[in-house]
Amino acid sequence: MSYPETRRVDQVDKLFGEKVEDPYRWLENDVRTDPEVAAWVAAQNRVTDAYLATLPGRAIFKERLRTLIDYERFGLPTKKGGHYFYTRNSGVQNQSVLYVRDTLDGPGRVLIDPNGWAADGATALSEWVPSENGRLIAYGIQDGGTDWRTLKVLDVATGKPLEDEVKWAKFTAVAWAHNGSGFFYSRFPEPEQGAAFQALNLNHALYFHKIGTPQSADIKVYSTPEKPKQSHVGQVTDDGKWLVITTSEGTDNRYEITLIDLTDARMRPRTLVRGLENSWDLAGNIGSTFYFVTDKDASRGRIVAMDAAASTDRLREIVPQDEATLQGAKITGGKLMASYLVDAKTEVRRYTLNGARDGAVPLPGIGTASGFGGDQDDPETFFAFTSFATPTTIYRYDVRTGQATPWQTPKVAFNPADYDVAQRFYGSKDGTRVPMFLVRKKGTTGPAPTLLYGYGGFNSSVLPAFSSNRLAWLEQGGVLAVANIRGGGEYGKAWHDGGRLANKQNVFDDFIAAAEDLIAQGDTTKDKLVIQGGSNGGLLVGAVVNQRPDLFAAALPAVGVMDMLRFDRFTAGRYWVDDYGDPAEEADFKALRAYSPYHNIRKGKDYPAILATTADTDDRVVPGHTFKYVAALQAAKIGDKPHLVRIETRAGHGSGKPTDKVIEEYADLWAFAARWTGMEVKPVE
Repeated sequence: MSYPETRRVDQVDKLFGEKVEDPYRWLENDVRTDPEVAAWVAAQNRVTDAYLATLPGRAIFKERLRTLIDYERFGLPTKKGGHYFYTRNSGVQNQSVLYVRDTLDGPGRVLIDPNGWAADGATALSEWVPSENGRLIAYGIQDGGTDWRTLKVLDVATGKPLEDEVKWAKFTAVAWAHNGSGFFYSRFPEPEQGAAFQALNLNHALYFHKIGTPQSADIKVYSTPEKPKQSHVGQVTDDGKWLVITTSEGTDNRYEITLIDLTDARMRPRTLVRGLENSWDLAGNIGSTFYFVTDKDASRGRIVAMDAAASTDRLREIVPQDEATLQGAKITGGKLMASYLVDAKTEVRRYTLNGARDGAVPLPGIGTASGFGGDQDDPETFFAFTSFATPTTIYRYDVRTGQATPWQTPKVAFNPADYDVAQRFYGSKDGTRVPMFLVRKKGTTGPAPTLLYGYGGFNSSVLPAFSSNRLAWLEQGGVLAVANIRGGGEYGKAWHDGGRLANKQNVFDDFIAAAEDLIAQGDTTKDKLVIQGGSNGGLLVGAVVNQRPDLFAAALPAVGVMDMLRFDRFTAGRYWVDDYGDPAEEADFKALRAYSPYHNIRKGKDYPAILATTADTDDRVVPGHTFKYVAALQAAKIGDKPHLVRIETRAGHGSGKPTDKVIEEYADLWAFAARWTGMEVKPVE
C-alpha cells in the first residue's frame, strides 16, 4: 500500500520518568477548523476508497444489505393521555418517524418526520417525551451525530411546533411536570466559540423550562458548582409529586439521590442517598416510599424500599439478591416487573410490592427483552423481544392476566428458522469461565470465515439482538461469535470490576481466549478470523491486535479509544477514568501505558489487515484517537497487509446515523473482512 504522507512532530512528554513520544499530536485538532487535518482526512479517504473499490464483494453486500434492512420496524410505544406514541421506519428511511395513535390498533398519524431536516439525512430525532396529558411532546434534534441536543416542543393535536427552544442540552432526560407547564432537562454551559466538539464537559446542571418562555428564563433547579465533574439527571415520579435527581461523576453506576417535593413551591432539594458509592435506579414510588434497584450489599443487584419520610432505618429489602443478575425493575400495574440476566439471556419475573414471587413473563425464546414502562397504575405495558436471528417484535403485556400478545411483528426477507444460535463457555487465561454466543446459517461447517465481536467495559452487557448488517455476513457462510468478556455487566458488579482499572488486561485475555477457543474447536482458523468492536470495543480490538497480531486475519476497530494517555482531555473523556483510571496518577498511567493501542504498535511483526472507522464529527470519542493510531500503523513496519481508515462525514459516535450511511459502511466492512478471510461472496437468490 502507498499511504498518504503524515507529518511527524517532535512531541515528547516526560511522564513519571518515562519519555513518551506523540509524533502525531497535531491530528487531535478539530477537522472543522484545521485545514491540515482536513487535508489529511481527504487524502486518507481517497486511498481507502480506491482500495475498497477493488473488492469484488462490495456491490453484492451493498445490494443485499439494502434488501435485508428494508422491512417495517417499530419502536416501543409510550402511552400518555390515552394516546400511543411510537416510532416507525418503513424500511430504508434514513431516520425513523414519530407517530401517534388515538387507540391501540387505530391508524397512525405522523407527528415528526426528521427525514426532511437535512439533505444528507444526518439530522435525527433523538429524545422524545409526551406530556402527562398527551397534548404536548418535547423532542430532541441531533445534528450530524453529535451528543449535543436542541430541544423543541410540538402541539400533538395540530402537529405544529411551538416557539420554545432549548440549546446545549447533553446527556439529558426530559421529565415533564404533571400539569404540563414545562419540563426538566440537563445541560452544560454554552461552550466557547469553536470549542463545542472537543472541550471538556464540566458543570452539568438541571433546569426547568416553562412552556411559552425563552430559555434565558429557565430556572436552574440543581447544580454542584463546587464539584464541576458531577452530572445531574432528573425524573418525575408517576404520581407527579417528586423530582428524583440522580447525581454521578463518571461512568460507574455510583450515584447520589436527591429529592425535591414538587408540591412545595420552594422546591428545596433533600439528599436521600449520599456518597457516590452504589447504584440506585428508581423502580417507582408509593407515596414517600421509593423502590430502587441497588448493588449496595448485593453485587448482582436487589430491590429495596426507602421511606423518605423516616428519619432512621429507611432501607428495607424487598427482593434479595439472586444467582441471576438484576438489570432493572419497574412498578407496572401494581407489580414489580424485574428483568434478570441468566448467562446473558433475559428472564422477566413478577413480584408483589412486598417482594412475594408472582410468576414470570412468558418470552418467545432465548433472547433479550426490554421495556415494561408506562404508568405504574396502568396494567397495560409493552416490551420488545429480539435475538440474533429474530428481528425485534413489540408485544403488549396485560399485567392483570399475565398475557403477552404481539403488537407489531416484522416481515423480513429471510427465514429466521434457517439459523442456529448456540451458547458455549470457554476458559480464559486465568481459568475464568466466559460465555460466548455462536450464530451460523444451518449447514455452515467449520472452519469458516468468522467474525468475533466484543466490548468488555463500562458495566455494559452484550446481549442477543438482531442485526440486518450481521445477517448479510451470515448468509455468505460466515459465523458470528459474540464473547461476553469481563468488564461488562453480564454477571454483575464483580464481572465489571474484573475487567476495569488494574484488571483491564483480563478483558484482552478473555477476548484472545475466545479466538483461541474458536480455532481449537474447529469453527475457524487464524487466516479466517476477523475481530470487531466499537468505542471501548475499538480499544479492545486495537490492544488485542498489538498483543497477538498473529492470531487474526483482519481487524475492524470502530470509533476506538486509542490514546489511553490523553483520553480524559476531550469532551466526555474525563468520565471514563472510572473504567480506565486516571492518566495523571502514576499507578494508572503505568497500566494504561502497557496496553494503549497508539503506544504499543509492535514494529517488525506481521499485522492483520486493519480497516479502522471513525467519523469526522464524533464528539464522544474524538476522531483524533483513530487518526493518530492509523498514522502510527502506516508508519510502522508491520507487514504488507493494508492498514486503512474509513472516515465518515457528518456522523458522530453512531447514534442518529442515517440508513444510507449505515449500508455503505457495512458493505465496506464486510467486503474487507471477506477479502482477508477468504470468503467467496455470491449473490443471494
